[in-house]
Amino acid sequence: MISSSAISVTSRSFSRHQVLRFELLARYPNARFNDQGLSLNGDALVEFLHGAEKAVTALERIDGDILDQLPQLKVVSKYGVGVDMLDLAAMAERGVRLGWTGGVNKRSVSELVIAFAISLLRRIPETTSEVQAGTWRQTIGGQISDRCFGIIGCGHVGKDLGRLLRAFGCRVLANDIVDFPDYYAETGVEPVDLNTLLGTADIVTVHVQLDSTTQNILSADKLRLIPAGGFLINAARGGLVDEDAVKAMLMDGRLAGAAFDVLHSEPPSDFELINLPNVIVTPHIGGSAEEAILNMGRAAIDGLETARIPTAGSEYWPA
Repeated sequence: MISSSAISVTSRSFSRHQVLRFELLARYPNARFNDQGLSLNGDALVEFLHGAEKAVTALERIDGDILDQLPQLKVVSKYGVGVDMLDLAAMAERGVRLGWTGGVNKRSVSELVIAFAISLLRRIPETTSEVQAGTWRQTIGGQISDRCFGIIGCGHVGKDLGRLLRAFGCRVLANDIVDFPDYYAETGVEPVDLNTLLGTADIVTVHVQLDSTTQNILSADKLRLIPAGGFLINAARGGLVDEDAVKAMLMDGRLAGAAFDVLHSEPPSDFELINLPNVIVTPHIGGSAEEAILNMGRAAIDGLETARIPTAGSEYWPA
C-alpha cells in the first residue's frame, strides 16, 4: 500500500542502503533521506525533520524540546533496538507513536561478542601488532571452550548468546531483573545475582538497556569483583561501565583484557584506554552485519505503520 505521508530518514546507514531505500520508496514515495551523511542533533535535527509526519531514526536524540518544535511529527520508528536516545515519556505525553521491534540484530551482536572473546583469549590484536612491528614470537593464549561466561541482561541478545555458547561447552551464568525459567531449563543457563556472576565468570559481557537503573551498573566496586585475569566485554551501550576503572584494572593486570563496541564518548576521547594492547575497540558495529541491517531496516519500515504510543512497563521501557 502506497502512502502519501511525508517521511524523513535521519539514519545515515539506512540512507546509504540501496535495498532499504528501494523498499521504503515503494511504500512511501515522498521519503527523504540523509544523503549528505549528516550527524543530526539539536537545531539541525529539527530542520531536517521539519514537515515530516513520520521519521526513521537511529542514534539521534529526540526529547520533549525537539518534539515541541515538530508538531507534525506523529511517528518515530526505530532503526535498531536501543531506545535510550528517545524520551519515551515525552513521546507518550505528546501522543507520538513509536515503531520498535526487539531482537532484530541479536545474532549480529552475539556473534561479535564471541569474536571479541576469542580475540581476547588468543591475544589476536596484541600479536598482530607485534608481527606488523617486525616481532615474530609465539604467544600463549586460551580457548573459549569450557570457560565460564557471565551475561548481564538476558534479553534478546543475552538469550541468543547463551544458546550459541553451548556449542563451546561453556558454563553460562545470567543476571536479569526478570525471571526466564523456561529459557533456563531449555539451555542450562544458570540465573544468579550480579555479585555472584561477577565473582565467578571468566568473561563478563553486558547486554542491558541504558537507563537510570542501569547507568554505571558496572561501577568500580562491581568491577573489582571480577576474578584476576578476567575479561570484560561491552557491546550494549556506553555509560553502563566505569571505563576509568576498567583502564586502571587493565593497566595493573587485574583484568586480562577488555573489548568495547560502545563507549561513553563516541567517537572515543580516552586514547590512553583504547591504545592499551589488551583492549579491542570497534566503532559501534554490533548491529552492522548486512543481515542485521536488512532486519533492522525492514522492521523500521513496518514500524511506520504498526507504531504505538510508548507504554511504561513494556519490553523497551521497563517500569
